[in-house]
Amino acid sequence: MIQGGCLCGGIRYEYDGEITEISMCHCSQCRKAQGTAFVAVGPVRSELFRITAGAGLLKEYRAIPQKARVFCSHCGSPIYSARDDLPGVKRLRLGTVETPVSCSKAYHIFTGSKAPWYRIADGLPQYEGSKPPT
Repeated sequence: MIQGGCLCGGIRYEYDGEITEISMCHCSQCRKAQGTAFVAVGPVRSELFRITAGAGLLKEYRAIPQKARVFCSHCGSPIYSARDDLPGVKRLRLGTVETPVSCSKAYHIFTGSKAPWYRIADGLPQYEGSKPPT
């Protein structure tokens, strides 16, 4: 069971599954939404993810029409994003996870628009845009 929550502790969640993939997105929208060089996310199955406390604190923002960025309305912690055309998947913001996670499939996407002051030096695969289908 993976557990996590927001900075203020008002929102708590559980995920009854494994994180099998980690993408680090360097696009300008993710950088602005996170306030840092990139966002680390893991896709999780919606039916295995549940908010256990603070559901009333969840707010969403749509920078583009088909994608909701969901965050705590009290402290601003980003929790997940969800696309309307993929209702079975949420993209969990891994900085909010409190349970140790081990995942061997990690990569960087949208490195073509990464912050010029950040150097990627971890040896993981990098993609100029989205990850090509496997």
